[in-house]
Amino acid sequence: MMSNLHDVIRLEGFLSRQEVCMEAGNQSTSDIVLEGVRKRFELAKGQVIDAVEHVDLNIAGGEFIALIGPSGCGKSTLLRMVAGLETPSHGQIKIAGQTPNECIKQQKLGIAMQEHGLMPWLSAWDNIALPFRLAGLPVDIDRVHELLALVGLDEFANALPKQLSGGMKQRVSIARALALEPQVLILDEPFGALDAVTRRLMNNELQRIWSRKPTTTILVTHSVEEAVFLADRVCLMSPRPGRLALVEPITLERPRSLETMQTAEFRNLLAKLTAALDEVCMSAPAQ
Repeated sequence: MMSNLHDVIRLEGFLSRQEVCMEAGNQSTSDIVLEGVRKRFELAKGQVIDAVEHVDLNIAGGEFIALIGPSGCGKSTLLRMVAGLETPSHGQIKIAGQTPNECIKQQKLGIAMQEHGLMPWLSAWDNIALPFRLAGLPVDIDRVHELLALVGLDEFANALPKQLSGGMKQRVSIARALALEPQVLILDEPFGALDAVTRRLMNNELQRIWSRKPTTTILVTHSVEEAVFLADRVCLMSPRPGRLALVEPITLERPRSLETMQTAEFRNLLAKLTAALDEVCMSAPAQ
């Protein structure tokens, strides 16, 4: 497993060493193209593990994609390749025609993970302001206040992470990921550590936040319900080596609310994808 705090620092630290590119053209949404993407990890004694195998996927600008699949199927590995934290062994990934690393240099990627990665000595306000400082930019005070309001934490601006609930910490993490107005938002199980009730409320919050300004988003989740509620398309990956076993369009109208989960359309989609997930798990050979 990766250290989420380490990767946040690595990604944002890399940003701080690059020249900032903030033209208006960099603030739009981006399309993502994955062509023949594979990932092989070389282990000790010449052993190898094929984590992801031949993934082809086109993601439209402003589209919300959810990746689901059994544990170990390569969901997070695929996400890390899009985020520039891993390099494909074969194939290519382009974001608006650029490589992930080129997008990192131009502040186009925002990332939030299961472990919030907040700096414990910084207030909520300063955690959200951190990307500006790491990138060598003056802090946009209005932007930080706007994001605090967007995630409903105006009254907790001066609170330290230890003074916030799990859901509040994740809201700060998502606000921080949005600070530099990225073209692509990368979410790796951001609510995985929360209890079921809080997680459902956070799904509703994320949907509300995303609807205000749709950003090209890729979410990895183990929750089929979460995927159906948030996404425009749900991509089901097969057991390792991970391939796309099914890509299901989600036709639920937006904006969505908790009441959406009670509709027949939602329940039918949930049942279909749950059955598909069960099928790929049961048909997979033992690893």
